[in-house]
Amino acid sequence: MTVDRLDLESLGAYLEAEISGFKGLREAEKFSGGQSNPTFLLTADSGQYVLRKQPPGTLLKSAHAVDREYRVIRALAATSVPVARAYHLCSDPEIIGTMFYVMSYENGRIYWNPALPDVDRDERRLIYDEMNRVLAALHDVDIEAVGLADFGRPGNYFERQVGRWSKQYRASETDKIESMDRLMRWLPDNMPQDDGQVSLIHGDYRLDNIVFAPAGPRAMAVLDWELSTLGHPYADLAYQCMQLRVGYDEVVGGLGGVDRAGLGIPTEEEYVAAYCQRRGIASIPDWNFYIIFSFFRLAAILQGVLKRAVDGNASSEKAFQYGVLAPRLADLAVQVLDEA
Repeated sequence: MTVDRLDLESLGAYLEAEISGFKGLREAEKFSGGQSNPTFLLTADSGQYVLRKQPPGTLLKSAHAVDREYRVIRALAATSVPVARAYHLCSDPEIIGTMFYVMSYENGRIYWNPALPDVDRDERRLIYDEMNRVLAALHDVDIEAVGLADFGRPGNYFERQVGRWSKQYRASETDKIESMDRLMRWLPDNMPQDDGQVSLIHGDYRLDNIVFAPAGPRAMAVLDWELSTLGHPYADLAYQCMQLRVGYDEVVGGLGGVDRAGLGIPTEEEYVAAYCQRRGIASIPDWNFYIIFSFFRLAAILQGVLKRAVDGNASSEKAFQYGVLAPRLADLAVQVLDEA
């Protein structure tokens, strides 16, 4: 973690007035991971907490919606989806310069390498199965019962998403990427028929956005709900599987080319089959579309990271490394398209 400047005296006084039991803020350290919303570990006399805020500078419309994250975390507290405890949302930018919220600090394990080199073969299998279980549980949440029936717009999710990320990509474009242009032409013309499925979806569901217990495969909290919305559950599933198709490096970790059977990690087919069994689904047609869409969407997100880096508003020092991956991901999507 790195130290970032927050006015501890004024922030501490504010939190003591707003959060029951909060007392004596001593330190705020910025987590080095993550590219979107700066996140801090707060250490106080009353314990440790996590503060998550919007980045400084001019923000793209609808981006960095920490208030939406906070709403989801609160809504999921009584479900089987593990989340941190939501303490307080501050929409007043005068306190620390931007909107922010505070949640509990879940002191467990985060796995950055999807090959899980530090755990044994049997535990690898159980960790991936737990990740699969939590994803299926998320998509089975009764959105009306938890008060999230209005958390997304009606209509075809993929149509809306292709339109949204095409606009976001154009707004953050720094250089022309031919493969992105091709995807923005192909996706609207190859949209699967809307089957009416609507679930709460995470939007960035992956291994390193889950805190696991200090021992064993139990998930303690799913993190980073910024991109959550009401949408199609296959978007989350395909996004996770898409990530596992790319090779592993220090910026975007994947399992492409890895002997999963030898490691005890399920294949994509096995992972999808386990998810379908949990949700009572026979099969998933148009799977390649969902994979291609996932590559496109992540490429558009990373292009936004690059634009923030160019503008000097990036949350992490690795922003340029992340950003330059947009063409690579778009090329991988086109490769799936051509092979199909």
